[in-house]
Amino acid sequence: MKFNKISEIIIKKSKFYGYLLENVTEDQVEQALKFLKEEHKKATHICFAYVLKDPFKEKFFDDGEPSRTAGYAILSVLNKKKLTNVAVFVVRYFGGIKLGAGGLVRAYTMATSKLFMEE
Repeated sequence: MKFNKISEIIIKKSKFYGYLLENVTEDQVEQALKFLKEEHKKATHICFAYVLKDPFKEKFFDDGEPSRTAGYAILSVLNKKKLTNVAVFVVRYFGGIKLGAGGLVRAYTMATSKLFMEE
């Protein structure tokens, strides 16, 4: 599967890999999630969010992270940037140090935001 952009950040030994898909459909989101689960079998979490324009639909998934600390953080970035027909997945490998709810929100927001920064 080809992603439009990939990012990586490390926070307190946890690694976060962001994956961006543009011009996406709901079926492609499911395919990408299946692909990432296969590619990152040892990851502790694969969280995502997407926004579709026609018909309008948005969804987020925290994959076991505390409620609204991961998928919702990703969705918030997409909404703040007014993006549609995009999906972002963030794969987390736990590094052994708990980040707390605020730290998780910041980490997932940062991993997502980095996908939209100019290089």
